Amino acid sequence: MSEAQRDNVLLVHWHDLGRHLGAYGHADVSSPRLDRLAAEGILFTRAHATAPLCSPSRGSLFTGRYPQSNGLIGLAHHGWEYRADVRTLPELLSQSGWRTALFGMQHETSYPARLGFDTYDVSNSFCEYVVDEAVDWLTAAPAEPFLLTTGFFETHRPYPHERYTPADANAVTLPDYLPDTEDVRQDLADFYGSIAVADAAVGQILDALETTGLDQSTWVVFMTDHGPAMPRAKSTLYDAGTGIAFIVRPPKRSGIAPLVYDEMFSGVDLVPTLLDLLGVAAPDEVQGISHAAALRRPQPEPARSEVYTTKTYHDSFDPIRAIRTKEYSYIENYAPRPVLDLPWDIADSAPGQVVGPLTRGPRPGRELYDLIADPGESTNLLDGEPSAEHEAVAADLALLLDDWRKKTNDVIPSDFAGTRISERYTHTYLSILGRPLPSRSALASDRGIRDDRQ
Repeated sequence: MSEAQRDNVLLVHWHDLGRHLGAYGHADVSSPRLDRLAAEGILFTRAHATAPLCSPSRGSLFTGRYPQSNGLIGLAHHGWEYRADVRTLPELLSQSGWRTALFGMQHETSYPARLGFDTYDVSNSFCEYVVDEAVDWLTAAPAEPFLLTTGFFETHRPYPHERYTPADANAVTLPDYLPDTEDVRQDLADFYGSIAVADAAVGQILDALETTGLDQSTWVVFMTDHGPAMPRAKSTLYDAGTGIAFIVRPPKRSGIAPLVYDEMFSGVDLVPTLLDLLGVAAPDEVQGISHAAALRRPQPEPARSEVYTTKTYHDSFDPIRAIRTKEYSYIENYAPRPVLDLPWDIADSAPGQVVGPLTRGPRPGRELYDLIADPGESTNLLDGEPSAEHEAVAADLALLLDDWRKKTNDVIPSDFAGTRISERYTHTYLSILGRPLPSRSALASDRGIRDDRQ
């Protein structure tokens, strides 16, 4: 590979955003810098996290492997860690001659040195600090190609008014899954206030990239980990839970035209796609699919026809798996749980306090949604007496889901009972995975990880 081909990468990632940006049709959100980035680059409209939780999602984004493969089936600050054989994107690029740096948020490990960055500072992940560090680093960027990763705590709860000026609560458009009350409107307006602040911070990094001339040779990737911290979004396998904002701007010298990419994209696809774009071979253990060839074409062909999503642990044991195509979403729930199992940060929020008591009934074992007729996934086609057509669709998708689970060595205990996982079931599941029970001493709020309960 010639030196001229050795492009840089700037990764910017946020918490709990979903697709709440103007570029995704949210006219009530102020996100001018990211909207401009989308207009200049490639806007992914069907990107999905592998999991609707921070650590499992990020683990897939940075390894190209599903949670059950890389070991992060639960939150890092609850003790989950990468398996010993896992190699991360920064590690792979470092081995190929890239300089790698991380400033701010990471949520994959209690031991940041394990991530493989040459340089890292996870002491503060609020956007103001991250921007200052990233801009300073870009001003004295290395001569070698680089991967610069900037992780914002935004837009995770809480949204204090001393940090984020709320949007106009009367002007926000509520998603279909939220009740229209004054408190819920204010909560969404507070969320949008944090988006505006974080968007401006991204603009400062992009300005520094342009000032230094590095925009000519740098792939800019913006992403979030999963859906917003709202009931029926984060922690669920519905579109609002796994659908993510994902924007890629090619180096300006590349000549690649702006594009709206309307094909299915999974979080595991980031690593193989980036490595392919940079001319680096992806290792065999990577489970994602490269979309590099499609992104270089004016009329891209789909690299995949479906995505697979998973949830195992958040605040409690809640095993769910799903497959999603452009036409249907099929979900399998493996444990008797309430309709919604709200994470603590959502349960304590204004929308959580309204929705939570309404969703304590039993959850169905299977769910099927027609995404063309019902994009909000409000009508389960397998309720009651399903039609033969819907049963046939569900059967086909169930076979694909089962095949994926076998190929990825996805194991779920079948004898779970109760609403909270007991120590016995925890030990059973972890013994199947061949790993020790996470200890409380592994919790690492002082090691660059923020607790989702905060």
